[in-house]
Amino acid sequence: MGDVAKDLAAGTVGGAAQLVVGHPFDTIKVKLQSQPVPLPGQVPKYSGAIDAVKKTIQAEGAGGLYKGMGAPLATVAAFNAVLFTVRGQMESLVRSEPGIPLTINQQFFCGAGAGLAVSFLACPTELVKCRLQAQSALADSSLTGGAPKYGGPMDVAKQVLRSEGGARGLFKGLVPTLAREVPGNAAMFGVYEIYKRFLAGGQDTSKLGRGSLMMAGGLAGAAFWASVYPTDVVKSALQVDDYKNPKYKGSIDAFKKILKVEGVGGLYKGFGPAMGRSIPANAACFLAYEVTRSSLG
Repeated sequence: MGDVAKDLAAGTVGGAAQLVVGHPFDTIKVKLQSQPVPLPGQVPKYSGAIDAVKKTIQAEGAGGLYKGMGAPLATVAAFNAVLFTVRGQMESLVRSEPGIPLTINQQFFCGAGAGLAVSFLACPTELVKCRLQAQSALADSSLTGGAPKYGGPMDVAKQVLRSEGGARGLFKGLVPTLAREVPGNAAMFGVYEIYKRFLAGGQDTSKLGRGSLMMAGGLAGAAFWASVYPTDVVKSALQVDDYKNPKYKGSIDAFKKILKVEGVGGLYKGFGPAMGRSIPANAACFLAYEVTRSSLG
């Protein structure tokens, strides 16, 4: 079995583990990011992450925490397969000799390259996911009187293709997606390797146990979000923005308006759920990837 096939298989398993563990946290993150700014004298729909969880379960049941999961579930295999396969191929390109461990700087570089590749898959997938996750948070200000606009992932895609400029509409938010995925994955894979070597006491990390791999993966996931979170807020704001009456002209305009209206805190809406998700979800992802990759030889 070739290295590409092994990375494809292991990346798929890792992505599935990450999605199952992390999606409820992601739903709450998007709800907090996308809720309308309250008018003077009004209170926000969600006062925080715990309040968002309670109201989501009360209004939609526990299944509401997994809303929008169909879109990433349909593409999780492709997303993680691309991420880990591109990273693996870049490692082969930059490695000076077969079997020689990469330097930490090379790990950062390979992570950035993988992030660049997956951005073009992540953008349309997350647009669909964000629209579904956010529609209940936006319902109060909706012209539909609170009725759901979208019936599911395919309905989102159909409406965007029909009414928002065709295929181009699915790539709304590509610039902040790139600004998130390239440095974010550089940080994630770099920190993952740094911590593995720290735990192993050297460059040979092959004998690390599952607990150590989970710790390294969790810390790597936290590094991803800590390094790029405001770009994710801008991406979500653009992707759920109304097409006919847009609030934002683009990424820079969205950044400026969020900062002006909500302050620095506005760029970190949903940061708690994102960090709460990143640690267990990425711990599961990296463990599943490493175990699967090792079992394939």
